[in-house]
Amino acid sequence: MRVLKFLIPLLVFLGLAGFLAKGLYLDPREVPSPLIGKPAPEFALTQLDKPDLTLRRADMLGKVWMLNVWASWCEACRDEHPHLVEFARLKALPIYGLDYKDQREPARQWLADRGNPYDASLFDADGRVGIDFGVYGVPETFIIDKQGVIRFKQIGALTPAVLQDKVLPLLRKLNG
Repeated sequence: MRVLKFLIPLLVFLGLAGFLAKGLYLDPREVPSPLIGKPAPEFALTQLDKPDLTLRRADMLGKVWMLNVWASWCEACRDEHPHLVEFARLKALPIYGLDYKDQREPARQWLADRGNPYDASLFDADGRVGIDFGVYGVPETFIIDKQGVIRFKQIGALTPAVLQDKVLPLLRKLNG
């Protein structure tokens, strides 16, 4: 009986220590999304620089494309943006921006000052489309396949390593 008094707390401690140790090796940017493997939400939004033109999810069907959620007020977007501009030069896929909870003029100026990597940027002033995509915050990036199914989600800024090690191999697979 005395052995159990010491053994049970020791086993509980070791189990808890193992659980916490495993957490040290997890990537906080890889939050599982319930939308991976499911159709991208329907949307119809005006373009940031062309308010008279509307893009819909249906317009994207038949091609693999990237949706990058950004905003002119986002500090992390400033870090990500040069990598996105460089990646856009590869023309590996169409890149669409989702200007999230922003104002049109500051967002236009932001792209004019830093370069515009987007085939088009959609204006989501009230953030409803972002919410439909399960956006936690900006920046976030999605890769959507030819059938309109979400295949990848990156929470936080895209980095050269993410683009090289995750996005490009996925594009080869989806386009292959």
